[in-house]
Amino acid sequence: MSTTAELLKGAAELFPDEVVTSAHVRHFELPAGAGRFALITLDNGFDHTKPTTFGPQSLANLNTAIDQVEAEAANGEIVGVGLTGKPFIFAVGADLKGVELLKKHEEALAIGKGGHDVFKRLSSLAVPTFAYYNGAAMGGGVEVGLHCTYRTVSKALPAFSLPEVFLGLVPGWGGCAILPNLIGAEKAVSVIIENSLNQNRQLKGKQVFELGIADALFEGADFLEQSLIWTASVLNGTTTVERPEVDRGEAWDQAVAKGRFVADSKVHGAAPAAYRALDIIEAAKDGDLQKGFDAEDQALADLIMGGELRSGIYAFNLVQKRGKRPAGAPDKSLARPVTKVGVVGAGLMASQLALLFLRRLEVPVVLTDIDQERVDKGVGYVHAEIEKLLGKGRINQDKANRLKGLVSGVLDKAEGFADADFVIEAVFEEMSVKQKVFAEVEAVAPAHAILATNTSSLSVSEMASKLKHPERVVGFHFFNPVAILPLLEIVRGEQTDDASLATAFGVAKKLKKTAVLTKDAPAFVVNRILTRFMGEIQNVIDEGTSVETAEKAIEPLGLPMSPLVLLELVGPAIGLHVSETLNRSFPERFKVSPNLKAVVEAGKRGFYVYDSGKPELDPEVAALLKQGDTVLTEEQVRDRVLDAVAQEIGLMLEEGVVAEAQDIDLCLITGAGWPFHLGGITPYLDREGVSERVNGKRFLAQGVASVPA
Repeated sequence: MSTTAELLKGAAELFPDEVVTSAHVRHFELPAGAGRFALITLDNGFDHTKPTTFGPQSLANLNTAIDQVEAEAANGEIVGVGLTGKPFIFAVGADLKGVELLKKHEEALAIGKGGHDVFKRLSSLAVPTFAYYNGAAMGGGVEVGLHCTYRTVSKALPAFSLPEVFLGLVPGWGGCAILPNLIGAEKAVSVIIENSLNQNRQLKGKQVFELGIADALFEGADFLEQSLIWTASVLNGTTTVERPEVDRGEAWDQAVAKGRFVADSKVHGAAPAAYRALDIIEAAKDGDLQKGFDAEDQALADLIMGGELRSGIYAFNLVQKRGKRPAGAPDKSLARPVTKVGVVGAGLMASQLALLFLRRLEVPVVLTDIDQERVDKGVGYVHAEIEKLLGKGRINQDKANRLKGLVSGVLDKAEGFADADFVIEAVFEEMSVKQKVFAEVEAVAPAHAILATNTSSLSVSEMASKLKHPERVVGFHFFNPVAILPLLEIVRGEQTDDASLATAFGVAKKLKKTAVLTKDAPAFVVNRILTRFMGEIQNVIDEGTSVETAEKAIEPLGLPMSPLVLLELVGPAIGLHVSETLNRSFPERFKVSPNLKAVVEAGKRGFYVYDSGKPELDPEVAALLKQGDTVLTEEQVRDRVLDAVAQEIGLMLEEGVVAEAQDIDLCLITGAGWPFHLGGITPYLDREGVSERVNGKRFLAQGVASVPA
């Protein structure tokens, strides 16, 4: 049997580039004569921008610190042990860079076992242990505190979560076993399953206390000082910590059942992590923690060796790293300052854009439209949204007044745009209309002003072709809802110069958007893939497969919504328009569905009615459908759709629409909400053998988003 030290030494050898966390032990006398206390501080030697993590060497360092305090406790030299982090950070869990390197099941098992062996020593010391959650705590950072006897939390703590299920893992160092036994199964399922599957929702300090995870809540300014005073009162017996009894009856079973319902609605059985976590929570009902830890080890090892986790880590790295350093962006020193923004149009999309530019850039924003009523409505929308932010306490009265003062609307473009540095149009998706708008703007805007278009599918080069200065036109395609979806497709036209492009990327960064550079190709990235994807669904329906079968076929992917519900959100008319645009460019692959055309002509908003609370095929739509007699099974539909998507992505990469497959995945995750467990889409197509079946090769090298060979 390997000792913990041997396990961790072996794991550390696999991971030479670990950013190592040290565990410093210091001693002092507690207030009120409570006795001598040992405090362990986790610190990797960097500031808060590089959060503290637990790789194998870091766990070994904590293990050594526990060796020391264990001996001191046994000898009666200390009355308690505390654990805290460096400023603003407690600890954010396992080092995922190390997890990516693991190639064998037994290596993965060692990581799970190593973490458990170290952390559980905190609960078996001869003196009480205290975790002081002073800053961000995630994953293993949360779990190390759960092994302590007591916990305090800072009101200033910005982010606390068990995000493992979101990435394709389970909380595997005690989270699944201890948390339900501490706060009850219902709250534990909410933290471990629901929050994770809701885009990795974070808890604040106050919520951590209200859930019962922490026993006391203190202000951030003197958090550690107050925690130590409280610790002294607990050790002196003047403070008694009471925790409500956990319901181990029907409530536990109901909580697990609810968790399965949430998992089904989010991933439809497509990703195993949530279900493995729920199995462990279900088994933890009898309070046998060691049995729970063993189950966590096994689940952790199985999932580390599975494709979903590798896809999850790949997706996480895309968003956190590649998303912040866009491939192909020009040198940022070429970017020009933007001190005023013009928006052509005052409809809903234009108004959302005006609000975003106003909030992020805090510069004057002016809207124009064809009549005063529309202009007033657009400015009114922005004012109303600012009032909502004020009402929620997100901004104060001064800021609300300042923002309202910065937004205005005029009818005359010359008056509005004469001193604008950046003008974006969000008018009707028709080439002649957009060309006319740009000609009008070019006549009145300064020579250096960027002319940006929010087109979703039209050629940016053609739009700029009649201008005197086509080099300053750039595609700036947002996704709806603008405030929520992070993606911004930045399109380089044939004549777009580097300075204009650099300015566009500079603005995107200030808008806090994930910018991806794309070639001026029909429908760019997301709409081209989604239209091919939806088009294939539409084709099988037109040929004779039932709507229900076509929709159910895609459920195993675990997408955020079914294809026809997405069509409803986008609007059938827009879906039809994009498919017609792509049909003109690629008629052999993009058909225009006669049934979709009929639905649009009948003025229907979608295929479904919701009279019973759940989507059912609208009888009026059913009457419009003209279908052939080719009926496919769910599996046949799925194969056809995935083959079509793999083919389209292969062609897009050949055409150089984006730099690499990674950019396609980044676009689908941030622009269409495709799940992390698919890694966007290309890791999934590789894993299922679709890439090789269609294109004769994988999109990504073995070991990128998959277990290394």
